[in-house]
Amino acid sequence: MSIALIRGKKQKMTIFDAKKIRKDVLKIVNKINRIQGSGAISFLNLEENKGIDLKKYMEKNAEGNKLFFQKLANNDESIKELSNFLSEDEILVLTRLYRHSVDYYAENQIKTYSFPEDIKIESINIDGILAEWQVVPKARKDHVLLYFHGGGHVVGSPKYSRLITVEIAKITRLKVLSIDYRLAPEHPFPAGLEDCIASYKWLLKEGYSPKNIIIGGESAGGNLCFATLIKLRDEGLTLPTGAIALSPVLDYTSESQTIYSNAATDPILADVGIFWWNFVYVKNADSYNPYISPIYADLKGLPPLLLQVSTSEMLHDSSTRFFERAKAAGIDITLQEWDDMMHVWQNFGIYILNESREAIDKIGEFINNLFH
Repeated sequence: MSIALIRGKKQKMTIFDAKKIRKDVLKIVNKINRIQGSGAISFLNLEENKGIDLKKYMEKNAEGNKLFFQKLANNDESIKELSNFLSEDEILVLTRLYRHSVDYYAENQIKTYSFPEDIKIESINIDGILAEWQVVPKARKDHVLLYFHGGGHVVGSPKYSRLITVEIAKITRLKVLSIDYRLAPEHPFPAGLEDCIASYKWLLKEGYSPKNIIIGGESAGGNLCFATLIKLRDEGLTLPTGAIALSPVLDYTSESQTIYSNAATDPILADVGIFWWNFVYVKNADSYNPYISPIYADLKGLPPLLLQVSTSEMLHDSSTRFFERAKAAGIDITLQEWDDMMHVWQNFGIYILNESREAIDKIGEFINNLFH
């Protein structure tokens, strides 16, 4: 959710610049904001939320976000002090709001695009970890895409990425196991990563061969995708046959240059308030920990990787840096870049943008080539 006031008024202190966004992309972003804004209104209409002054919370979020980018611009080492800018109560209210609005958006998308009835969706419990199987007609029974949704480690669910995972399943004939891993702030690092690792081990226990497994994820899920690979390798387990990461979060330090320089062209992440999302996930851990920021890991021994990113998004240079480090480590990695796209355009622009269809087709091509 961007910092657009839920009743149609614009918040002050926005970071992204609408004039720099391609018109068809901006149209999609505005639609996302309208739907999530309706979700925010429905949040306020819930009995337990009727006394909440949401305007106050959103304005403070926007103020902290502005300070975050000012400190980035000045290379201000006091940026860590922003971890205390919002109180625990304020963070929990904003978390509940964002989760409700994101779920509202996901349900709207599934209804809008008439989710096919012949897709089998089965909720399961993997030793306490919630997940869902997504099975398309004629799916190969022994081939799996293990997928981790996006949402900054704070929001999201398998439903949030269901449209794109099903599209990938259609062109690869893979079964999808989408993991509803634990989220911050209630469950900071390493809880979500532990769930992702456990889900892979569960697949092995169920008899799935690593050579028939692909791991994938978008945004925070892309972070968990690579962190899972690194952790599995470090534990000496046989790795899956490959991995895909869409607009992944690869660096939780302040080393990335495009976090600041591309903020004006990133309408998805610039105004959401990532300054506190980052803090609640990392908590007291070291941001340079390779299981938090995979860009600082020893990348040797990883399977073939596909990385998709837009040159316009805040996470762009962490992807290009990761690509160069992976190449130097001898990894078979493919970097695919698009211009003028929003963060995770593959999902947000699905059925609308030609670039979204192109990206999904390239994912399918990458996966199918691995299995051939």
